[in-house]
Amino acid sequence: MALPPTPPDKMSFWEHLQELRVRIVRSLLIVAVVFAFTYAIRFRLWTWAQKPFLEAMARQTGKAVADLQPFAFTDLTEPFFSMMRLSLWAAAFLAAPFLFYQVWAFIRPGLLPKERRLVIPFVVVTSGCFLAGAAFAYTQAFKFLGDILFQEAAKAGLRANLHVSDYLDLFISTTLITGVMFELPVLFFFLAKFRIVTARLMLKYWRHATMAILIFSAFFTPGDVVVTTIFFSVVLLGLYFVSVAVAWFAEPRPRK
Repeated sequence: MALPPTPPDKMSFWEHLQELRVRIVRSLLIVAVVFAFTYAIRFRLWTWAQKPFLEAMARQTGKAVADLQPFAFTDLTEPFFSMMRLSLWAAAFLAAPFLFYQVWAFIRPGLLPKERRLVIPFVVVTSGCFLAGAAFAYTQAFKFLGDILFQEAAKAGLRANLHVSDYLDLFISTTLITGVMFELPVLFFFLAKFRIVTARLMLKYWRHATMAILIFSAFFTPGDVVVTTIFFSVVLLGLYFVSVAVAWFAEPRPRK
């Protein structure tokens, strides 16, 4: 007679490692499947990726977007690997809901039965926040960065001759970092739920949080322009105060 499966809350350390391996393998497989699709449309993705900066360049130079050709390459393999990298990251972004579900499935055994029923809200909210951050980066952050950077170039009388790989570094890092930044309310929801932080504590130390945000923005936001640091600091600070409201909502209330 077969032995009953081990209850999730009684899994050993090695069983947890096995579970982690299964989740990682499944995540890699779904990204690989989506990558087959994104690589097939890689040139459309490239047209979409360069659009915000071309529009910013057109605003600062007074030229039509169709007349701008600022990208060049000096290495024959650069276009190939750049399109592959863009396709891979696009696959990861499209597979975000499945990836967040794998994260939930891994931490689910350590949760209470009533908390395990939050799987659908968790996946929807985390995916929505991440994709909302990526959309904010594409529609607002790139518009802001492009206007600042191309305005400086236009005033200096410089002609654009950009490397595809360098531009993708900026595009991917900005989109990814902004998507992660928008997960801040989700993080503080769980921290407050498990009584690690409280909304009152967050308000008490908001000045310390502001300094930490400024340091983070200075080191991890793309570009070496002070304006970009200030821009992302303001966005993060706004998310911090949104997280205060989320933490207040998530705090367990004492029973009467």
